[in-house]
Amino acid sequence: MLNLFVSLWLLSLFFGDTTKNITVALWSLRFAGLTSAFMFLFFYYFSLVFPFHSKTSKRRQLLCSLPLLIIALTSFTPLQVATVSIQDFGVQPDKIGPLYTALDVIGILYLLVGVLILLLKYRKSDMKEKNQIKFVLFGLSTAIIVNIFTGIVLTLLKINTDIILFGGFSLFIFSLFVAYAMIRHRFFDIRSLVIRAVTYALTLLVVSVIFVAPTVVITSYLINSPLSLRTLIVLTIIMLAIASVYQSLRTYFNKVTNKAFFRDYYEPQEVLDRLSNLLVGTVNTLEIEKKSSGIITDALRPTFLRYLLAVDGGKAELQVLHALSKDPKNMLVQDELEGTHHASLREIMKKNNIALAVRLRTRHEDLGFILLGYKQSGGIYTENDGQFLGIAADEIAIGLQNALRFEEISKFNITLQQKVDEATRELKTVNSRLRELDKTKDEFISMASHQLRTPLTTVKGYLSMILEGDVGAVKKDQKELMQHAFDGANRMIYLIADLLNVSRLQSGRFVIDNKPTNLAEMVSSEISQLNEQAANREVKLTYHKPDSFPVLNLDETKIRQVVMNFLDNALYYTPKGGSVTADLVATDKEISYTVTDTGVGVPKEVQHHLFSKFYRADNARRMRPDGTGLGLYMAKKVIAAQGGAIIFKSTEGKGSVFGFSFPRRAMEVEAVKAKA
Repeated sequence: MLNLFVSLWLLSLFFGDTTKNITVALWSLRFAGLTSAFMFLFFYYFSLVFPFHSKTSKRRQLLCSLPLLIIALTSFTPLQVATVSIQDFGVQPDKIGPLYTALDVIGILYLLVGVLILLLKYRKSDMKEKNQIKFVLFGLSTAIIVNIFTGIVLTLLKINTDIILFGGFSLFIFSLFVAYAMIRHRFFDIRSLVIRAVTYALTLLVVSVIFVAPTVVITSYLINSPLSLRTLIVLTIIMLAIASVYQSLRTYFNKVTNKAFFRDYYEPQEVLDRLSNLLVGTVNTLEIEKKSSGIITDALRPTFLRYLLAVDGGKAELQVLHALSKDPKNMLVQDELEGTHHASLREIMKKNNIALAVRLRTRHEDLGFILLGYKQSGGIYTENDGQFLGIAADEIAIGLQNALRFEEISKFNITLQQKVDEATRELKTVNSRLRELDKTKDEFISMASHQLRTPLTTVKGYLSMILEGDVGAVKKDQKELMQHAFDGANRMIYLIADLLNVSRLQSGRFVIDNKPTNLAEMVSSEISQLNEQAANREVKLTYHKPDSFPVLNLDETKIRQVVMNFLDNALYYTPKGGSVTADLVATDKEISYTVTDTGVGVPKEVQHHLFSKFYRADNARRMRPDGTGLGLYMAKKVIAAQGGAIIFKSTEGKGSVFGFSFPRRAMEVEAVKAKA
């Protein structure tokens, strides 16, 4: 519509600028005002729907259209143009009314609103839509610039030039951009419209030639009464009008006469289209059977129509299915079954009032049959009926097969979901039981650990007194045995502490009790306890004690267990002749404690399991069968709970480094400095 009114506007300007008749010029200019009003209006509508619809109600659109519609109604009155004069460069308004300028102002406002809408849409558009909007705006801006130059600048400067005549035709530039964009960027899908238009145009052209040539020959040479050119044009137009409506009239009267004189008439293609729409949108076998039966019954009007599928049916239906399946034909007509070998089948069909059976077959399987009774009109099934049913049966068979597969999948999903739900319930029950057992185990460990720790502490205390000579001198051999007993009791105490901490972790009672701790002295104390053990194992134990070290906020008891655990493991897993080195380092950013050994190391493939509860590598288990796998697990928990990080690296057969680090600023007690 926008391009239509642009064309009409250009046409009216052309007539106004080229005529010498003052009346024609006046009415051409008034018609230009009418078309320009609709041109502005349809540009506004165009901006609302292009390249996608804006959310604007029809009532709002109507209200926005009223100003231009009112002005358009006054286009042929003196309210816009009263008189005109013909100048060298075209028609010009001589006396204008109050609405002449209003049309320009309101039209420009509509134009600006449309451009604003397109610019807002540009931000929300994809790349294709952005290109479309660019073409429209570029074409429009070019046309506007040319119009301003020719219609305003040249007129105000009173430059008498023929260029002014072409100012209005600059809008043709806009139409060209839109046309190019339709082809290049597919603004609208007009290909089918163009193809049909070309087809109709060629058809009418050929019909015109076929009609005009004989008419001229007959009237000029046979009747000797030549037709005037005007009469020939009128007759041609009438003939083309009749030809254009002939097909529609023929189709209409075909339907009327068929309904009036052929009670069994139906349009096979229409029925097949309805079936296709049904089968495309349905994956339910019962719905396909019910609705397709209704569609076919409306067309053929049998006394009954029912499906006989291999997947369902009772004993009697299966007997009929078995009898029908023996014949390989796709369509079985009772009246056409001849010969003794068809006698039993014909009898079964007659007994069940089956006039026609159509096989439902796909490429992979036979699904069953469509059974039809005799026609209600008493007529027979024609060849056209057979062709229609053959096509319909193929489509229905595919639709039913898809629906059956969908139902199988749905049933499988339901069964699978039921099994998953059942397994989930069993797992929940087992999991609940395991939690109860785990809780019982934790309670037992906690109770046993408490009960064991008291006597072990007593044993350790008395052994310590004996070793220190509090009860008299001890012989060397006796002292060595006592030291072994003391070390064993000490390990047992650490093991019990680990078990208690694991129990507290499980029950949520694991508490970190930080207080100022001299880590350097703590490591020194633990090293002194292990010197004799290291000497017995012929392992060199070295501690690089720092000259000064900050006091840290740590849980002294738990950190001591970690320090001891790393040292104890290093000694046990380092063979004779090896070395174990403890380092305590403080930098401006962090403090770190590491124990480096030349022991068996940890295999690379199991290193990621190392800090798991109860896990021990195979080579460690062979060297120390009595380990529990709790030490490293608890060490990681203790360090992490206090904001630190574990240090670990290892090479199998060459040794390992275990340790931890803490951020200095977060852990240091500022007011106190430890002096080594």
